[in-house]
Amino acid sequence: MSRPDPARRAALGLIVGVLEDHESLADQIGAEALDGLEPAQRARAQRLATTTLRHMGRADRILKPHLRRRAPTDVMALLRLATVELLEEKQAPHGVVDAAVTLVKSAGPKVRSFSGLVNAVLRKVAEEGDKWEAIPAPEMPGWLRGRVMSAFGKKAAQAMELAHLAGAPLDLSAKEDAAGWAERLGAELLPTGSLRLHEAGKVSDLPGFEDGAWWVQDAAAALPAKLLAPATGASVLDLCAAPGGKTLQLASAGAEVTALDISEARLERLAENLDRMQLEAEVIAADALDWEPEAPFDAILLDAPCSATGTIRRHPDLPFIKDGGSIKPLFALQEQLLDRALQWLKPGGTLVYATCSLLPEEGEAQIKAALARHPDLSVIRPDLPGIEPDWITEEGGLRLRPDYWPERGGMDGFYMAKLQRSA
Repeated sequence: MSRPDPARRAALGLIVGVLEDHESLADQIGAEALDGLEPAQRARAQRLATTTLRHMGRADRILKPHLRRRAPTDVMALLRLATVELLEEKQAPHGVVDAAVTLVKSAGPKVRSFSGLVNAVLRKVAEEGDKWEAIPAPEMPGWLRGRVMSAFGKKAAQAMELAHLAGAPLDLSAKEDAAGWAERLGAELLPTGSLRLHEAGKVSDLPGFEDGAWWVQDAAAALPAKLLAPATGASVLDLCAAPGGKTLQLASAGAEVTALDISEARLERLAENLDRMQLEAEVIAADALDWEPEAPFDAILLDAPCSATGTIRRHPDLPFIKDGGSIKPLFALQEQLLDRALQWLKPGGTLVYATCSLLPEEGEAQIKAALARHPDLSVIRPDLPGIEPDWITEEGGLRLRPDYWPERGGMDGFYMAKLQRSA
């Protein structure tokens, strides 16, 4: 019998980990789920798992007529993986079917008994390529879709789902000379100043990586630091800073940055990025609800913990590992962090509140409530290159959505607002 393909086997393990154990792909990979694989195999396993989760709703539509009853989780995951390989990636049917059957036969007795089913179903699936393109984008989970439709309407929700299905290109923030690096990398220079690569390959092999000329950062995620726009030499707190993209922006702009985060492991990555970029910041591992600064700050960037629902196009595992109940405690935490950060802001100072969320409860509603609690606060309306007037919200914040820039490849969903204390 042929040996199972290690990349496919690892991808299958990642998918089952998301669906059964509700563990994110990032957590599984960080916990050594792909250890033992060659770099090319690791990359392929991660790509297969990500693509399968992104198209899983479509795969289920194809598979349903061929299954009299639902198979075990790992068998269903394998059928979905193979369906996506056949119909989305257009791999040779013979190789995909044989590889799937080999994987089933290499498993325990209970799973092994499904080898005939897997073989028969996938041979039928291989003939249904004409149906694949007509299947609509998978819907967001009900707890999220309802909120998104209430806030933005049904058409907007459907447009976001199309953006989620399309995935995300690679965006970079250049330390300096963005236009020059766009030309050198063959990247698109976005209106907001980020660089976008639609075909990137291995990031560490790109020109400028080793020299610290740029770092990976979604175009939407690059805007909160640009909105804060601290003066050279200003004291700035980057609150909930890891993995550090905004810290790098603030430090490269000449600010004196304190980067605070509760996760020591994530701060290690931040420190590595600072070292590669040859930038400096004071890095502190602490809980923001307990920590106290020695002196107030000129400016604060609070990228608050949130549902991360704005990042589904890059993290298609997210709808499977979160639910409406798990995000509600975040609303209270965001309010606490915002009030606490405002205590550390100098009179006349500015604070940018940001969340990578599609939910108004984590964005617009937080700012409206903060303005009601703090009469000395005002909102400075955003005035940044590349943003559209209708992205600015009623209270003066900036609402970004995955369906914006569809012709360019979209952006993460984000909300941000710039607050100023009275002098």
